[in-house]
Amino acid sequence: MIEKRDFYIDGAWVAPSAANDCLVIDPATEDPCAVISLGGQADTDKAVAAARAAFWDWAETPHAERLALIEKLLEVYNARAADMAEAISLEMGAPIDMSREQQVTAGSWHIANFLRAAKDFSYEKMLGAHAPNDRILMEPIGVVGMITPWNWPMNQVTLKAIPAMATGCTMVLKPSEVAPLSSIVFAEIVHEAGFPKGVFNMVNGDGLGVGTQLSKHPDVDMISFTGSTRAGIAISKAAADTIKRVSLELGGKGANILFSDADETAVKRGVRHMMNNSGQSCNAPSRMLVQRDIYDRTVEAAAEVANSITVGNPREGGRHIGPVVSEAQFNKIQGLIEAGIAEGARLVAGGPGRPEGFNRGYYVRPTVFADVTNDMTIAREEIFGPVLSILPFDTEEDAIRIANDTVYGLTNYVQTTDGAKANRVARKLRSGMVEMNGKSRSAGSPFGGMKQSGNGREGGVWGLEDFLEVKAVSGWAAE
Repeated sequence: MIEKRDFYIDGAWVAPSAANDCLVIDPATEDPCAVISLGGQADTDKAVAAARAAFWDWAETPHAERLALIEKLLEVYNARAADMAEAISLEMGAPIDMSREQQVTAGSWHIANFLRAAKDFSYEKMLGAHAPNDRILMEPIGVVGMITPWNWPMNQVTLKAIPAMATGCTMVLKPSEVAPLSSIVFAEIVHEAGFPKGVFNMVNGDGLGVGTQLSKHPDVDMISFTGSTRAGIAISKAAADTIKRVSLELGGKGANILFSDADETAVKRGVRHMMNNSGQSCNAPSRMLVQRDIYDRTVEAAAEVANSITVGNPREGGRHIGPVVSEAQFNKIQGLIEAGIAEGARLVAGGPGRPEGFNRGYYVRPTVFADVTNDMTIAREEIFGPVLSILPFDTEEDAIRIANDTVYGLTNYVQTTDGAKANRVARKLRSGMVEMNGKSRSAGSPFGGMKQSGNGREGGVWGLEDFLEVKAVSGWAAE
């Protein structure tokens, strides 16, 4: 049993103010694998006070010095990659190869990309040629509370902590109590990199406890949250009394539109993308919209791909998918699969229950439903598991209407060899991101959504700007 009860506050590992043990459950076995502490108000207050005390010195540290520390952090992060991969695999069930190749590298990719974006970032600009004595200053917002999820732990921690560090903010991180081990390793990495005391602090806790305490705290200037839309609404309400900035990256129900002229790999690509990370990605293409004249063969092909995906132990190497993260998630997914059957969707792959050969662990069968209509529960709710819904459409306008008929607006996908049509559809989709024909967004591209998928953007210069205040100054003296 791993014991990690301490919090990282003001440059040191400190014991919680009061005992409040929380077991971390290995989703592959359903057995406890670690114990942490859940923080209380005194722990949150101590961490916020440390961040507040460190703020001005860190904000006034030269930009180049801040980036040098982040470069050192990246060096240590890469040196600890094996430890990080083991922690992520254990805590949330990512297969070890996937953890090494995708989960861990998501963090190093973001760190490197922020270093590139920050290198030439300007914190002082002239308003314009018409106003030579006006300046626009970009200044760190202050103390940031960061609340991160369990599904892509280092992806989300680095998307928040690194731009905050780069822009001169100080911070308190509350990782998911379901998967806290990777963030403990990250705090060790920050410490080894040599950041000044109080710049980065970490307190474990749950949403109702430390999450709410940070959201309400008068000395926290901003909350950056990634997680469910339900939790994002609660955080926004808790933060309202102090009028702090709230940046939200929430749920999704992405549409993957396959036109009849889609390339031959589009179906396989779409199904495998949906099943990656056991379907536990907010930007997963969970609704496959298929043009009527290729519908039947697409359903058949999608079922074949899903049936070829193996489910296995996350400790073992290979290209299988692992369990979902927790009993609560497992039960939610099972309930939604049952709802799909009850509401008349046609089950063509997978289904309820664990895969063959598993009687323990939160393993879910890769599942595909056909003949789904957009009013069904499985088409409306974010399932967050390896469950794909296939819906037919007739015309381009029909596809756009169905894709946009959701409260979410994170990522949509378009598959067509007609470039003009692809561009036309992309303009009309109400989502923060659109990926076309299997082309991933490039380094520095902003990540974020519309509607109930949230606000704010993470990544690149947009991710830096999210942690900055804009100050307009007139009468600037020549220097």
